[in-house]
Amino acid sequence: MYVRRTLLAAVLSLFLPGPLFAAHRPLLICYGDSITAGYGLPYGQSYPDDLQRKLNALGYRYTVRNMGVSGATTKDAAANLPSVLGLHPAIVIVEFGGNDGLRGLPLTQTRENLDMVLTALQAAHIKVLLAGITLPPNYGQDYIGSFDRLFRTLAAQHHVAFVPMLYENLVNVSGTIQADGIHPTAKGSRLIAEMLLPVLKPLMR
Repeated sequence: MYVRRTLLAAVLSLFLPGPLFAAHRPLLICYGDSITAGYGLPYGQSYPDDLQRKLNALGYRYTVRNMGVSGATTKDAAANLPSVLGLHPAIVIVEFGGNDGLRGLPLTQTRENLDMVLTALQAAHIKVLLAGITLPPNYGQDYIGSFDRLFRTLAAQHHVAFVPMLYENLVNVSGTIQADGIHPTAKGSRLIAEMLLPVLKPLMR
């Protein structure tokens, strides 16, 4: 009978990623675009992968799940949020907005979409870390300034953990950005994970 119950639990765990089988190991979801997805990197070299390795080394029993999609906008983030909520994560890192900015989408639209995402996550009692990103200089200081303030305003409004600039530790370090000038290298991803970790620690207590 014990063997049968154990086998049944193992089979169900393949299909039910909710709280029943994740209770002993809370889920941390990295929800974002190509930066999170690890665009252009070998398998296992995205910042969520590095974050998992660092948490394991420090003894944090969290499962990090990469839910990054290349090309995703904040509109996609809002539309696909049910897939995140259905997994019942303990923590979600929200990393969206870069593609909105690169496409020159209205900032009001970006703000509304991110506000919707943060509101839904908090309503589900999920802890949130909002990751900000900036734009290349050729987009003009006015637009860039408004874009950067958007993240700060939302973080303050929702009282969530916040990293203002995901690339802050990469800017002056060689070999951290791919040839496209946008996406992090494996080295850059490691630095992103290092920067996120101190902000995540209070959420994991």
